[in-house]
Amino acid sequence: MSLRLVYVAGVSPAKWLRAWADRRPDRPLEATRVDQHEQLADVRTGDADLAFVRLPIDDDGLHVIPLWEEVAVAVLPKDHAFAEAEELALADLADEPRAPEQDDPAMTVELVAAGTGWAMLPHGVARLHHRRDVVAIPVTDAATTRIALAWRVERDDEDIQDFVGVVRGRTARSSRSGGLADAAAGDTRADRGRTAGDGRGTSAKAGRAKPARGSGTGAGRSRRTGAHGRRKGGKRR
Repeated sequence: MSLRLVYVAGVSPAKWLRAWADRRPDRPLEATRVDQHEQLADVRTGDADLAFVRLPIDDDGLHVIPLWEEVAVAVLPKDHAFAEAEELALADLADEPRAPEQDDPAMTVELVAAGTGWAMLPHGVARLHHRRDVVAIPVTDAATTRIALAWRVERDDEDIQDFVGVVRGRTARSSRSGGLADAAAGDTRADRGRTAGDGRGTSAKAGRAKPARGSGTGAGRSRRTGAHGRRKGGKRR
């Protein structure tokens, strides 16, 4: 029987799938992308064993391990006055019309491209739905979002903990060394404490996921230009 994983748009699970295949060839892993509004539906019903979700969620009956933060980007038409900016602040966008937000991010980006306004998306989602007629620019003071790994408390067994070990970068030996469920529960409690206390969680790749120049979204690596809203060769808004 295979292990079943669901994940939201903006998560790229390929490296963990490869690591899992190397570690547990006896237990195939099936991965399916789901819409964010349904990110926990299959886990709750038992049709999926684990889920990469975007917080916040109702965590009743779940183990949840916060992993990494996502930078927020403003998706703008390519001919927008701010299209060449390296970064923006919320104040820069305050008087700009926003595109109608859709359940499907691809449709939201479609409306941006059509000139109805701008949209705020996690960088990974904007990258997934990139098109040539829009750009995505980091918004320095916008709230970040966080990706987490979640599974049902009653489903906490060795297979689950092996996958948690893969995501956390633990070796096969340390993942199978005993006390797995207890160790994961301790990790989960510790992560929740850190998240509540200082906004940081433990991640498989520590730190905020910064958009890199040339990523295909038009979002370059965030670099301060002195005052928010200053554009390359342009005026300060």
